Order: sequence, then C-alpha cells, then structure tokens
Amino acid sequence: MTSLLRADTALEPRVRGLGKSPTMAIQERSEELTQAGRQIFRLGLGQSPFPVPLEVVETLREHATRKEYMPVRGLPALRDAVAEYHRRRHGTGCSGDDVLVGPGSKELMFLLQVVFSGELLVATPAWVSYAPQARILGRQVHFLHTLAAKGWRLAPEQLESICRGDPARPRILVLNYPNNPTGGTYSAAELEQLAAVARRYSVVLLSDEIYGELHHEGMHVSVERFYPEGTIVSSGLSKWCGAGGWRLGTFAFPRSLRWLLEAMEAVASETYTSTSAPIQCAAVRAFQGGLGIERYLSNARRILRTLATSITGSLDAIGAEVERAAGGFYLFPSFAPLAEALRERQIRTSEALCERALEETGVAMLPGSAFGRAPEELVVRISYVDFDGAQAMAAAESIPADREIDGGFIEKYCGRTVTAIRRLCDWLA
Repeated sequence: MTSLLRADTALEPRVRGLGKSPTMAIQERSEELTQAGRQIFRLGLGQSPFPVPLEVVETLREHATRKEYMPVRGLPALRDAVAEYHRRRHGTGCSGDDVLVGPGSKELMFLLQVVFSGELLVATPAWVSYAPQARILGRQVHFLHTLAAKGWRLAPEQLESICRGDPARPRILVLNYPNNPTGGTYSAAELEQLAAVARRYSVVLLSDEIYGELHHEGMHVSVERFYPEGTIVSSGLSKWCGAGGWRLGTFAFPRSLRWLLEAMEAVASETYTSTSAPIQCAAVRAFQGGLGIERYLSNARRILRTLATSITGSLDAIGAEVERAAGGFYLFPSFAPLAEALRERQIRTSEALCERALEETGVAMLPGSAFGRAPEELVVRISYVDFDGAQAMAAAESIPADREIDGGFIEKYCGRTVTAIRRLCDWLA
C-alpha cells in the first residue's frame, strides 16, 4: 500500500507556509461568525457596496447565451472600448491592439510576473497580493517603506536610491492609487517626478488604477500621461463598476512593451484561455460610459466622500492618526498614540488589535501587517463599505448633483458602517 506523501516534503518550498489571502480570510471568518449568530460589521474585505449599473446588467442579460471561447487577448469590441476609455480619460494614444483582457486584474498581474524576469518594487503599505504572487513565482521583491507623515506616498528619491545602485537591472514598480489600503493618491506633480526617475532607469511602471474612477473629486490623473512609453495601466470592473465577482480586468500597454503583452497572451492561452464571453460583452457597455454611468459614479463619489469625512472625524476625536481618504473606500488609521492604553489591555500589535476588536465589538478589520507594515506600528485598514449601496444610490438620485450629501444621509443610509465606527471608537476610548 502506497503511503501518502508528507505535506512538508511534497509541497513546493515557495508555497510552504503561504496562507489564504487576508482579505478573503477575513470575509470567510466574518461569514462564519455571522452564521454562528454574532453581529459582525464587515470592514475587512474591500468590496464595492454599490450595485452594477443597470445598463451594464441589462447588457449582460442580453448576451447570457454567448458560450463560445473569446480570443485570448479579449473580445475586439471590448479592447476597442477600453482603448477609447483611456483616450477619453487620459488623452493617450491607446488602441485596441494595446489591450489585454483577463479574468480579473489580479490574474493579469500574476501573468506579468510570470513573463517578466526582473525585480519587483512594491511601496508599503501595499495591497495584500503583490508580494505573495512574487513569492509563489520565486521572484525577488524589494519593499519601499513609505511614511505616514508623508501621506504614505512613495518619494522620488526612494525610487532613485534603489535604482542608482544597479541602474541596468530590469525592474517593475507597482504604483497603486487611489491606494489600497490608505485611500491616498498622488498629485500630478508627484507623478511627474516619479515618472522622471522611472524613465531614467527604464523602470516599467505597473500603474494599478482600479480605484481611479472612485477618486472622491473625480480628478484622477494617470502617470501614463508623464511616462507613456513605460507605463502599463491596470483597470477592471471590480471597484468602480461594483462587479468584483464578475472577474474582469484589463491591461493597457504602450507599443514599446508589445513584447510583454504578447508574452502574457501566450501564457494566458495555456492557462485560463479566455475571459467569460457574457462578462466581456457587458464590459463593453461599462467602458463606453455615458450619462447614466457618469451619474452613477458621481453619486458613488459623493457618498464615499462624505462617509470618509465622517469616519475620519470620529477617529480624530479619540486621538488616532488618520489621513483623509482621497479616493476608493479605505482608511488606514494609526493607533500608535493610544499604544500605552492598548498595552495595558495586552494589545501590542496590529494583529492583536484586530483580533480583540472582532471578538469584543464585532468589527472586522485587517491589520497593517497584512499590507507590509511592522505589527507594532498599530495600523489597520478600515474598508467602510458595510451598508446597502443600492439603497444609498437610489436615495442619492433625489439629491441634486451640485449639492453635497450631508451627515443625516450617512446616518440613514450608511448606518451599519457608522455604528461599526462608533463601537470601535467607544472600545478604543
């Protein structure tokens, strides 16, 4: 009788000890606790609370019978729509031939690391999957640690410092903004300075702009404007279109990096083959935009902007340090000013803080250590999305576009998130 292989010898060394993605783990744990009868406030997983725009849903319904394999690179009509979207939003010369469609931008990021032999540069705090993907592939990751005092933004001199020591080394820098987990973004001047350094050392920029349309003022600027020949722009439907579970992402390449696109296309043909046909058809409508989509985005921004301001005020009031979000639906507060009081309660790390908060208040969050920060920094990510987005959107429709949404609206339509923050603040205070 053949014995089973021991797990510690049969597992590939690169995945030994690799746990489930923290964002998925907290969502599943929240569900388990809810099923067990606990009241849980889900501020862990970063999932848009808003429904998919109706016109996009209707297009999906119209194409639900499409069952054929799509081209590996993506449906031509969708690639053209994505290219036109980038031309419209960013003024670039993108064409449909420069676009690659995949089952989520996460998968495309993984494929990029499969085909690109070089160093990955990641500014922390960073989304939880950049570094683990590199680890799975045995790639080298160099972390660039940013500072809260500088709004968690990567400084050009940090990029310069790492590149100067080995100027010819191939590198990809992941630049994510509006940022997950901080909600922060970059000014046009800051992007131009980073682009200048990247150009000097031929660094490929992977600009993860999945939250670009959720810039709270609708003023997102792409670094592609300043470094078009070396920037890959990542986008998709998950955040701004509320369609995370649809799994559709896009990469827009400059023509100078066509070789990378073609290499990724070849690997895609041997792995996922193509993205779901009905989803691609619906995505055409999403990227085409129009008045309905713009109204949807305007309402989403107004709700998120006011909610972020409300939460920031509550956290400030108990002495936490938090940068006001510029986009997306995240805040990254530091509770270091409360460290002494927390130590008296045997809380010394961000993991312990999140664990105790979940157990004693029902508020689910993620520790800063999941995003590449030292546990003792006492930073956490709050994803302020636990509310009925469809109801909030419908209510926002009755408020003129030139009027701000007020605190009363937030109390009424984002009540679960407001309650969660109050519970958290009362517990911390």
